Amino acid sequence: MSWNAYIDSMKTADQSGTAPVAQAAICGCTSGQESVWAGTLQVTADEIKKLCASDRSSFAQNGVYIAGRRCRLIRDQLDVDPMFAMDVKTAADAEGNTYSICVGKTKQAIVIAMGTKDASGGQVSNKVHTVVEHLRKAGY
Repeated sequence: MSWNAYIDSMKTADQSGTAPVAQAAICGCTSGQESVWAGTLQVTADEIKKLCASDRSSFAQNGVYIAGRRCRLIRDQLDVDPMFAMDVKTAADAEGNTYSICVGKTKQAIVIAMGTKDASGGQVSNKVHTVVEHLRKAGY
């Protein structure tokens, strides 16, 4: 399966019949390899480095940027087995819309998905968790 196939699977409909993920990316997180491997979410190498850092304590107060969007931290369990996920919410855009984003971590990569306007954080994190679990079992 190619990396793009994982992106495509996250963008499919869930049990509610709607597709909760609007954009997604799989990024390398090994030191020196911080780049987007696949996907449409434009995440920078600096953003990847910050997401993969062992010290994310400033996220609670200062937030974090993902794909150029300022986000507030909802829950950080990126290093907690079996979760390996961080949930954030974007700041409101010009129309007042906010979006749920979930970041999942494997040994070599992070999986990032941004939800649609109406998607709940749970819907987005379920999609990310499925891919992260599969990649971890495959050794990634």
